[in-house]
Amino acid sequence: HGKIIFSDRETDQLRKYLDAGGFLYVDDNYGLDSSFRQLMISVFPDTPLEVIPNDHQLFHCWYELPGLPKIHEHDGDPATAYGIIKDNRLQVLYTWSSDIGDGLEDPLTHNDPPAVRELAIRMAVNIMVYAMTHP
Repeated sequence: HGKIIFSDRETDQLRKYLDAGGFLYVDDNYGLDSSFRQLMISVFPDTPLEVIPNDHQLFHCWYELPGLPKIHEHDGDPATAYGIIKDNRLQVLYTWSSDIGDGLEDPLTHNDPPAVRELAIRMAVNIMVYAMTHP
């Protein structure tokens, strides 16, 4: 929650990591959106975040999902997956208004029903499989 602040050196190191084949996954975590988007502009000023369509391999690489699941409600906005794609490779995945992490926490933290928690787990598995199999 809150604000992400990177030094110039940290921003440069993140860019180098991603350009060398690294992968970054960020879950909005409610309140993080503005500072994360600003950080991505600093890291890749010429490569904006773009919507990842539901037919992207990310949603079908292990589990078949119709798109990014909505795990936890805050403002009623739809769950949206964004990414930074460079050289035909998804380097950054940003899930907004989905709250995958909420579905992975202790069930009593958010009281999400089992079926919703299962969707979060399936999406998390897809993210891991995708990141590990798409260099």
